[in-house]
Amino acid sequence: MRFASSLAAAALLLALALYAPHAPAEAGAFELGPKEDTPKAKKKKQTPPAAAPVEPGATPADTGQPATAPTEAPAAATPAAEETPAVPQDTTSRVSTKGLPPPPAPRNCKTTWSFDSWMRDFRREAAAQGISQRTISLALDGMTPDQGVISRDRKQGFFAQSFLDFSAKLATPNRVTSGRAQIEKNREAFDRAAKQYGVHPAVITGFWALESDFGAGMGKLPIMRSLVTLAYDCRRGPMFRDELKAALEIIDRGDMTPDTMIGSWAGEIGQTQFLPTRYLEHAIDYDGDGRPNLFSNATDIIGTTANYMAHLGWRPNEPWIEEVSVPREMPWDQSDLTIKHPRSKWAAWGVTHADGSALETDSMPASLLLPMGRFGPAFLAFPNFDVYLQWNQSLNYATTAAYLATRIDGEPAMRRGREGIPTLSIEEAKELQRQLTARGFDVGEIDGLIGLKSRQAVKAMQIKFKMPADSYPTPELLAALRGS
Repeated sequence: MRFASSLAAAALLLALALYAPHAPAEAGAFELGPKEDTPKAKKKKQTPPAAAPVEPGATPADTGQPATAPTEAPAAATPAAEETPAVPQDTTSRVSTKGLPPPPAPRNCKTTWSFDSWMRDFRREAAAQGISQRTISLALDGMTPDQGVISRDRKQGFFAQSFLDFSAKLATPNRVTSGRAQIEKNREAFDRAAKQYGVHPAVITGFWALESDFGAGMGKLPIMRSLVTLAYDCRRGPMFRDELKAALEIIDRGDMTPDTMIGSWAGEIGQTQFLPTRYLEHAIDYDGDGRPNLFSNATDIIGTTANYMAHLGWRPNEPWIEEVSVPREMPWDQSDLTIKHPRSKWAAWGVTHADGSALETDSMPASLLLPMGRFGPAFLAFPNFDVYLQWNQSLNYATTAAYLATRIDGEPAMRRGREGIPTLSIEEAKELQRQLTARGFDVGEIDGLIGLKSRQAVKAMQIKFKMPADSYPTPELLAALRGS
């Protein structure tokens, strides 16, 4: 039964609740922080201007029209022999590329060990893993850490915005138009990936747009230096130590050189921003020219992205997210990504398609997602939305990426809900987290980022104060916490 499989998805979301506040969007397999500025040349090409991966852009047009269910992906099928992509040999990633990365240390951690001693130890470890001395010397000789990368890793303010502000800056009309154009331009590759992996073209282009604006915003920094810096730093050293070794393996097998590994500050590779471990395990030569190329080969980018999403558990022939309309009264405590009900149950509670028409009364499991609370946009999130949360643990990013995919697929702009929905400033959000922590909740780092874990605590306190338990943090709740 489909519904039974939702138990595993619920377990994933419970795990995500433990780490989501620590990992806002960056790029690639897991989003890790704000990107660099978009190149100026890119801005000159856009009418209207599209947002940089994390920079403000045009607000999606609010047509006032309701959305319908997203078009489902074509059925997966075993490709003909001549269609099977060549998978790189010696795929030796030793790190899981499914699930969550290890939780980072607090942003105020201090690196107390010397870089020289750390580098000596790392070089010995890389050699013991079988990486050649030639590659180690070529990539690491003369290397120094980049303090700018460390500073960027500590910045998180962009992801503290409300969902409406965040999505308005990222899910721009330009990206909708560009995504549709990319699908038409690369129709053969998209159709092949949909047939082989079951991933809808709009889903791939949604990520492709947000990660790099189809290559215009990949970044211009040396990837090896970024990886060395993050592996040496105290905050996420163990995770990036593995990524650095994977990058050396990529060089060792001849896919790239240190000079050609140019990208974002967080060390991702290519236009859909794959961390090196993801590249090693999932990059495929989809056009058969002998080597995967995620920097400039659209066919390889499409095939590789679909391959990775299938690995994360993408379910063919199923939607990912759908805008809906919710009634004035319902059991709000059920609006929780860790809770899935059959679509028939949401229909019985009065949830409808966004245009007011009746939902399907089937057993398709779905969660009710209210990113701005019961007065804001409402979505049903289906099991495929769990894949979005594995790609990127930021709830704002994952919801925006899923929504953008529906827009590329032809749906109208979402309804923004009631005007003037109250929001917390980042300092108020930090105070809320402190108040929740003082009452025994583990919300992780006090950072002002209200992730799934903080929302769980918000819901518990809303129930205690007899407020509608829609998991959305409000000034009203903060005032009640102060007063109690």
